[in-house]
Amino acid sequence: MNPVSGELRQASPPHAQPVSRLLAAGPEAEYARHADTFGHLDPDAAAPGLLNLLEASGLTGRGGAAFATWRKAVATSQSAQKRLVPVRPVVIANGAEGEPLSFKDRTLLAHAPHLVLDGLLAVARAVAAAQVYLYAPAASIPGAQRALAEHPGGRRIQVVASPDTFISGEASAVVNNIATGSAIPLDKRRRLSDTGLKGRPTLVLNVETLAHVALIARFGADWFRAAGTPQDPGTRLVSVSGRGPGRDVVLEVPGGALLTDVLQSAGMDPATLSAVLVGGYHGRWVRPAAHVLAPNGPVGQVVRPGAGVIHALADGQCGLQATAGIVTYLAGQSARQCGPCMFGLPAMAGVLNRIAAGEQDPRLPGDLDRLANLVTGRGACHHPDGTVQLIGSALEVFSGDVRSHLAGRCSAVGIWAP
Repeated sequence: MNPVSGELRQASPPHAQPVSRLLAAGPEAEYARHADTFGHLDPDAAAPGLLNLLEASGLTGRGGAAFATWRKAVATSQSAQKRLVPVRPVVIANGAEGEPLSFKDRTLLAHAPHLVLDGLLAVARAVAAAQVYLYAPAASIPGAQRALAEHPGGRRIQVVASPDTFISGEASAVVNNIATGSAIPLDKRRRLSDTGLKGRPTLVLNVETLAHVALIARFGADWFRAAGTPQDPGTRLVSVSGRGPGRDVVLEVPGGALLTDVLQSAGMDPATLSAVLVGGYHGRWVRPAAHVLAPNGPVGQVVRPGAGVIHALADGQCGLQATAGIVTYLAGQSARQCGPCMFGLPAMAGVLNRIAAGEQDPRLPGDLDRLANLVTGRGACHHPDGTVQLIGSALEVFSGDVRSHLAGRCSAVGIWAP
């Protein structure tokens, strides 16, 4: 699907109040329509109390990690001020979507770019940033540049293209690419809030997060909390796929929405699905039950939305084959700068492909467990850990299929071996 021309819809799940916030201005991206819908936002006027508003709102990042937005901003600002010689930080709007199943950020940049720019400029002013960047895929840049030309503060923002790789949107890879042209993650022990772009404290926020910031700056924390739950306030965009070519959809759903409700809002019958991948390629497979979409909560009741990816697997599709294909892709998308990625992920992909192909070797699941223990927690970034999480969820959800495959059968494709 071309997400820019794809279907946009506000979710109206049976047990959740319909919401229409981020995409309320409709499909037009012009500044005049944006201002008519939301009103003009003066970054200088919004900045003084903005970080307190963000703390009160409970807004968490919409790029995957779900970290408290105000904490990231405060940490960056304090780091800049505590230096022997105070410096001004850098703020980056991250619109890269290397995740193949995600298209909500590109959709947002196409249909509501001025909300993103408003939030970016307001945060930059609140932390007294010296430099401001918009980092986005090449396909999104022409539209972003048109929006920048219209926006009152657009001249201050520099645009950088993100490469089309899975790891290009990882925060340290964003900083590295802007600095050097190489979108390779830096050591995960390095805190960007202390030392980021050109050694300056750097704040990297997802573009959807910044769009929410723009609305909170206008309407306040209580307004933001009027949707969602006390534990997961506000709304989020989700990319829902799996209904078939050309039928993918971006939904805006309240925090704490039920997975089954979201699927129904996307036109799917949960009863016809064998499993759902939530959170993308570094997410988890779950059965299409009434899981709550939320960043935190009891395992089995809550599933983390991550970057807002929901991909449905129809009944009759082989989950092990689907997962093997994803892991093969992930093994080829590593930065190739540490052993767990260079050797561990290809080895795990090889074993999983052997299981998916119906090889009758009972030692294969044990080989996967052994490799997972060797890889977990040892990478320079979180790419290996995310891949191991995906594989672990597949082995759990498709445990019956694993046994069938090891016996030479697959419920999706039939019998391989006599």
